[in-house]
Amino acid sequence: MPYLDRDGVKLFYEVHGSGTPLILTHGYSSTSEMWQGQIRILVKEGYQVIVWDMRGHGKSDYPDDQSLYSEEHTVADIAAILTRVNDASTPAIVGGLSLGGYMSIAFYRVHPDRTKALLIIDTGPGFKNDAAREAWNKTSQETGARFDRDGLAPTQSMSAERSQVTHRDAKGLAMAARGMLAQRNSAVIESLPLVKVPSLVVVGAEDTPFLVASEYMVKKIPGASKAVIPEAGHAANIDNPQEFNDAICAFLRLISGASGGKAKL
Repeated sequence: MPYLDRDGVKLFYEVHGSGTPLILTHGYSSTSEMWQGQIRILVKEGYQVIVWDMRGHGKSDYPDDQSLYSEEHTVADIAAILTRVNDASTPAIVGGLSLGGYMSIAFYRVHPDRTKALLIIDTGPGFKNDAAREAWNKTSQETGARFDRDGLAPTQSMSAERSQVTHRDAKGLAMAARGMLAQRNSAVIESLPLVKVPSLVVVGAEDTPFLVASEYMVKKIPGASKAVIPEAGHAANIDNPQEFNDAICAFLRLISGASGGKAKL
C-alpha cells in the first residue's frame, strides 16, 4: 500500500490511471473507499485519479496529539500527496465531498496556482456569522464526544459514505471532529468570490441541509456551475452514481475543451 510520511504522520493514498491529476477527498468519518464508483469512470475519461484517507481516518495514521488535526494540516497533506505523485508545478483538479469539499476550497485559497478546477460536492463553505460558527463547532465537539463515548458504533447509522467504510478505531474520528470539522474563522467562505478556476458545485436533491449552501456557493464563485443529482442525499456519488458520474464527466469535458462559460448540467 502506498503511504506518504508527512512529519511522522503516515497518509494512505492510491493513484489510478494517468493524465491530468484529479484528487478526491472524502467526507468526515468516511474514507477513500467512498470513491470506488467514480475511479474507473474518471480513469477512462483520461484522468490520473488520486484518492486518500485523511489523518484520523481509514488506513492513515491516527496521531495522539490534538494539534495535528486541523484545516492547515489537511491542506498541507493534500499538497504533499500531489507533490509526491507528480510535482509542485503540475496543477490538479481538486475535489471532495462535505468536509472534503470544504478542504478543497481551503486548498485553493492557499494554492491557487496548483488548482486547475474545483469539484465541490454536498459541501458547506463555512460561516461568516460568529454565532452560526459557534453552533456548528458545538455540534462538532458533541460529535467528537460521541465517538469517544460510543466508539465506531455511530457510523452504522450515518449516511452511505460513512456507514460502508472501515476505520481502525474511533479516536481519530473524535480528534478530527474537534480539529478538522470545527472551524476557526470565515476565511474559506470569504474566499469564494476570489476563485478564478472552473468550479462545479454538486448536491443531492434530497440533501436538504446543503441545498441552500450549494446555491450560495454557485452565486459567490465567479462562473460556477451547479449539478443537482436526483434521488440522492448527502452521499450523492453513492446514492445515484450514474447521474453523478454523468454530471462530473460533462463538466470535465467542458473545461477540457476550454469553451468557457457555465456548464449546463
